Formats: sequence, structure tokens, C-alpha cells
Amino acid sequence: MRIGVPKETAANERRVALTPDVAGRLIKGGFEIAVERGAGTAAYFPDEAYEKAGVGLGTRDSVLQQSDIILQVQPPNPQSLALIPEGRVLVAFFQPISELVRQLAQRKLTAFTLVLLPRITRAQPMDVLSSQATVAGYKAVLIAASTTGRVLPMLVTAAGTLSAARVLILGAGVAGLQAIATARRLGAIVSAFDVRPAVKEQVQSLGATFLEMAIEEHAETAGGYAKELSEETHRRELAFLATAVKDADIVISTAAIPGKKAPTLITAAAVQGMKPGSVIVDLAAETGGNCELTQPGTEIVQNGVAILGPLNLPSTVPLHASQMYAKNLSAFLGHIVQDGKLRLDFEDQIIRETCVTHAGEVRRS
Repeated sequence: MRIGVPKETAANERRVALTPDVAGRLIKGGFEIAVERGAGTAAYFPDEAYEKAGVGLGTRDSVLQQSDIILQVQPPNPQSLALIPEGRVLVAFFQPISELVRQLAQRKLTAFTLVLLPRITRAQPMDVLSSQATVAGYKAVLIAASTTGRVLPMLVTAAGTLSAARVLILGAGVAGLQAIATARRLGAIVSAFDVRPAVKEQVQSLGATFLEMAIEEHAETAGGYAKELSEETHRRELAFLATAVKDADIVISTAAIPGKKAPTLITAAAVQGMKPGSVIVDLAAETGGNCELTQPGTEIVQNGVAILGPLNLPSTVPLHASQMYAKNLSAFLGHIVQDGKLRLDFEDQIIRETCVTHAGEVRRS
């Protein structure tokens, strides 16, 4: 079975779907692999490294037209999609937007998106959301540190003592926990908030203070994600967080609800109450933002508070993000391909929930 890896075409996307070491292991496992020339260059994986691993190099046309399974980070653009023969398999990492899913179905592709991977134990090695969120949480702290006008650790200098920065993390999922760990390593005083009481121990184990608010309703899904709160509870949550952000020098928001717009956690009024020079890094910018004032992809300053809405942060750390993504894909391939043949058992939860199109039909959207 032949795997094809084209160069990513999405704007500012520097990751590559397979790294040379993972490709080499797949080849030893019986796959044939072709990579478009230059596909790994932006992630610091030169063509020579792929050739040493036994990978064949080709043009975009040859890779897309002659491969049984296409592996990408972002979904193919319309020009690339037109080159993929009907009936082939696509595995990528994308939101199942209706128009895109319709186009994939029209091409009669069997398309999988790892965005929809179920949160179950046997799917953990394939968990792209977690691996890429790890990078995003780490990078968010570095961006905040480079934006703020103060140092993060306490410093005792000849000119006096500089107090440590106070960092508040909203949402203690994978990105939030990594942000906590990174801010702590840089010497900041860190606190965190999450509607799920179960994450309190994880937050405290990293040396941060867990901010607790009494929530009578159950705020966690069966899969472990936060769920949407009632209107009254959300109102109290906004008031609670408006008080919490007043003392923060840096706020990093990571809260998300799968399949829905990101919840608003920081209102415009709350921003007005923050100290001039404070920084908000909104990791939920791509899905609407946790801050009411966030503008995706840009930085604005409101009342002296810098509000950043970075997009696709994992792509800014392309080497390690690609390494983790490639390992996730390798694990997924091991699940859907057995004895050199595609295994499409739609009774299997992983296959059923990640497959968005098959045989011209839309299965998930």
C-alpha cells in the first residue's frame, strides 16, 4: 500500500504529516511512501533525510495521483483535491465544515479527520488534539512573556527586587496544563480556573493555585471535556472571572467546547478592569475566542491591555509539532490498515467517529 505526503499549501502552515524517522518505520512495516519534494523543508526535515529513510520523492501530481492513502496536516485545497483519484483515502486534521465535507464526498474519498477522534484509552496514541495543544500551550506563554513589559520570575537586583508576574490560565485541558507548567518554569506565580472540579489535583500538582467557584450543575461530558453551562451559572462565572483577571499580569485562555463556539470568559467590561500593561493570549481565537474583544490573527490594545488572538500556534514550532503529529498518524494508520489492506469496520468507534465521507456519502459533518 502506497502512502503519499504532499507539501502543505495552507497559509503559514509549516508542519509536515510524516517525518523521516516515522516514514522509515512505516516502510519497514510494509508501506511504500512517496513525499513531495520540499514537503518537510519548513519543518527542518530536508529531502535528503527522507531519501535516507527509503522514501521516494516526487511531484505534487505524482504523489496525489499514485498514492492509496494521502496524509496531510490541513485538508487539500481545491486544486489538490481535483488531483486525487476517486476512492482514495485521506487522513488529515480539520474541522468538518459542511462545504469541505461535501467536496470530499463528491470526490468519493474515504476521508478521516482526527479532530473527531474519540477520547478513549485505545485512541490515546492517535490523539492529535492533545499533542498539538501541548505545543500551543507552551508557545502561548512564550508569546505572552515577549509581549508583557515585565519579567516573569522574581529577581533580586542591585536596583531592588522585581516581583514575579502573576499568570492566570483559563481552562485546564492539555493546552492549559502545559501553559501552567511553562509559566511555572519561567518563575511566574500561576493560578488556574476550570469548571471541572476533577482537574484541581492536576493544576495543583504543577504548582499552581486552583481558583474554585461553586458550580452546582455537572460541567463535564462523558469524554472528559467541559460542557456548556446554564445561562445563570455562566453569568456567575463571568462575574467571578472579572474579579480574577484584575490581579493578573498575563491571562492565557484555552477553554473550548467540542463542536461549538468557544465560551466567552472575559467580557469587555472585565478587560476595562485589568491593569494597563496586562496581556491576554486567547488560544480559542479560531473558534470565536474566550475574550469578547479578541480579533483572530491580530493583536489589539484596549485600555492599555494587549489582547492577542494567535492562529495555528503549533505551526510556529514545526519540528516538534510535526514529530508528534507523525507519530499520531502512524498509530492511526496501524488501526485502519491491517495486513496491507484498508480496514473499514464502522462498528469500531474510532473509525466510525473519524470517518466523515465514504463511497460518495457524508457520514459526519
